[in-house]
Amino acid sequence: MPWYDTFDALVKERFPQLEWMGEEPMARHTTFRTGGPARRFARPGSAEELAALLDAAEREQWPVLVLGNGSNVLAADQGVEALVVHTGRLDSVGRTGERTLRAEAGVSLARLAVFAQREALSGLEFAHGIPGSLGGAVFMNAGAYGGEMRQVVTAVTAWFPGQGIVRLEGDALEFGYRHSIFSRRPGAALAAEFLLEPGDGEAIRARMEDLDRRRREKQPLEYPSAGSTFKRPEGHFAGALIEQCGLKGARSGGAMVSEKHAGFVINAGGATSGDVLALIAHVQRTVKEQTGVALEPEVRIVS
Repeated sequence: MPWYDTFDALVKERFPQLEWMGEEPMARHTTFRTGGPARRFARPGSAEELAALLDAAEREQWPVLVLGNGSNVLAADQGVEALVVHTGRLDSVGRTGERTLRAEAGVSLARLAVFAQREALSGLEFAHGIPGSLGGAVFMNAGAYGGEMRQVVTAVTAWFPGQGIVRLEGDALEFGYRHSIFSRRPGAALAAEFLLEPGDGEAIRARMEDLDRRRREKQPLEYPSAGSTFKRPEGHFAGALIEQCGLKGARSGGAMVSEKHAGFVINAGGATSGDVLALIAHVQRTVKEQTGVALEPEVRIVS
């Protein structure tokens, strides 16, 4: 019996309240707006339901992909042969102390930053323009404009196979450049705790607006993309290397190296994930040949 038939039967019996569907197009759930159908797609209503579903998936050996806003994901055109567990309904955020917040994995970084600003807490301004959710941001230690999640996250409530729900603090999170414990160990972030600095709400808002203005001026936000396509190579900037190699405007089908910022591969219209992959490979090959630098994709490729 295929795994998804087992899923259908077990979910009806054990998770009667779970929102789920079959053959859900991933193009609806990724910021590239590409990708074929997920074999099964579920939206748990709480961290407890998410953890219980992941426990069941572990026992039954279902393939699983935990997905937030899909802002750093490229899903295969033929689809994703997995149970995609979407965290969008895990969206609570609240103040827990004079300088502390707690938020669930599905909260968007924009909403989290605005909440902190309204509470006159500084430290999350950098996150306002990052088009992801908290779970994905913890997964990859997301950052921009000199800020990173590791600077403000003090603890993460997570699920791991064989352990269930655990709480990790400090060095146990293994934060590094675009890296966390989740980079090397299967699991899912359920919620995170933050330590921020008291500040002036209007000054924090002004800082967020300034960073947003800078993003709009420099980044191709008018097109679907996954943000910066490549990790920053040591001693270099990916966008500068790509521009140096004359690759601005390079295309593969509907995918294009942005003419506004060469570090972005965009969906210029009608792109497939195959187009994006072909263009990424072309950029890597060209940059390696001309500069000797190997570019590593920041985008997570799933199938």
